[in-house]
Amino acid sequence: MLAVVQAVIAVNGAMLQVGLPTLAGNREGLPEITGWAGRAARAHRNMLESLVLFAALVLVGHVTQQLNDMTALGARLFFWARLAYAGVYLASIPWLRTGVWAVSVVGLALIFLQLV
Repeated sequence: MLAVVQAVIAVNGAMLQVGLPTLAGNREGLPEITGWAGRAARAHRNMLESLVLFAALVLVGHVTQQLNDMTALGARLFFWARLAYAGVYLASIPWLRTGVWAVSVVGLALIFLQLV
C-alpha cells in the first residue's frame, strides 16, 4: 500500500508540472520532472526496488515456515523506515535520508538472517 500511495503522490506531482494530457500520452519527449515531484518519483522507484527484496524474503520465510519474532521486527523496521524515507526524501534532507534507508536495509537483513 505504501508503494501505491507513493505512486499517487509522484503522479500528481508530475501532473501538476506537465499536465494530464502529456502524462496520458506516450510520454515520448516528456520533460524532466523536477522539485518535490521529481523526488517523489525517485522515492517511489527506490521503494519498488526495495519492495522486490522484501517480498522475496517474506515469501521465502512463509514458504519455509521460518517467520518468527525477529522476522516480524525486521518487517516492522522495513515498513516504518520506508515510510520515513518517503517523507525525508520529499523534504530533501540528504543525510537523514541515507540513515533512514540504512535502517530499512537493517530490517531486510534481520529477515534474511533468520532464513539462512
